[in-house]
Amino acid sequence: MPDFLVTAGWPVSWSIAAFAIAGVVTVAGGIRLVAVGDALADRTGWGEAVFGAVFFGLATSLSGIVMTAVTAVSDAPQLAYSNAVGGIAAQTTAIAVADLFYRRVNLEHAAASLSNLLFGCLLLALLALALLATYTPDGAVAGVHPVSMIMVGCYLGGVMIVHSTDVTPYWQAVDTNETRRDLPQSHGLLDDRPLRRLWVRFALIGLAVAASGWLTALAAESLVQATGLRAGFVGGVLMGLVNALPETITAIAAVRRGAVTLAVAAVLGGNCLDALNLVVADVFYRPGSIYHAAGPDELFLTSAALLMTTVLLGGLLARQVRGWGRLGFEGTLLFGGYLAVVAVLAL
Repeated sequence: MPDFLVTAGWPVSWSIAAFAIAGVVTVAGGIRLVAVGDALADRTGWGEAVFGAVFFGLATSLSGIVMTAVTAVSDAPQLAYSNAVGGIAAQTTAIAVADLFYRRVNLEHAAASLSNLLFGCLLLALLALALLATYTPDGAVAGVHPVSMIMVGCYLGGVMIVHSTDVTPYWQAVDTNETRRDLPQSHGLLDDRPLRRLWVRFALIGLAVAASGWLTALAAESLVQATGLRAGFVGGVLMGLVNALPETITAIAAVRRGAVTLAVAAVLGGNCLDALNLVVADVFYRPGSIYHAAGPDELFLTSAALLMTTVLLGGLLARQVRGWGRLGFEGTLLFGGYLAVVAVLAL
């Protein structure tokens, strides 16, 4: 890979400008993804939960995947690792942010579904595997740690289980007056566009978001070199926030369109794929296992992401109509937990 694609030594002002440009591209792409993706979810028959978690999750995670690959190739494993798990912590908080824009009722109450619960369980399993890998021997098969292969198999198997239970559900959330079921709706001019054209548009927007990830990765490396900031803080907080922008914007835009199931599914699906970013980092990091290159900050972030996902699952199960701060207990805890994570990494 050419050096200019994976290395940078920019001044701090350039790095800050690069973060800003990447953020703008990501926000614009996220807004467009919602409109096209909501139409595709209905027209393909996948539904908001599964389509949101798989395809939306992939599209919104492209920037994070690129960030992870670039930093791993350029021998910055802690940036690569912390970006992946830091993005999960920030994106989980994005659901609480989206809840602020859905004033009818607690978002987790309206968006409760078996698919969202199962994707949350899948995310817990992937994060737990990443932590377990740290305590295994630093071995490799074809240059990849065996746990990376297990994580890929776990993800694929989990998606198959979610899709099969979505087709033939044996458990359902109890409907209330505020439950918003995933029903096909009108999408204006997008309903008249050929399906192939919608897929092409969806892919092109995703690639633009991915390009912003490359820019962010180079800016992050430059910041670490120029300022001496800890890789855990730059990767877990600064890169993590940019990494979380697609899911945050997607969740807010989906809520404003009334697609509440899609809002939660996009975040959980993106988080699962961000966990798989550790596999990407393991593949591109050649000196050894990415899991054994993780330091205390990276392991702290992984544990925080596990805790925050557990809180979110608790909210989806409890389904408070109203709660603390009109957000539900989980929204308030997610905000407080993320601020605590940032404070710990900044000190």
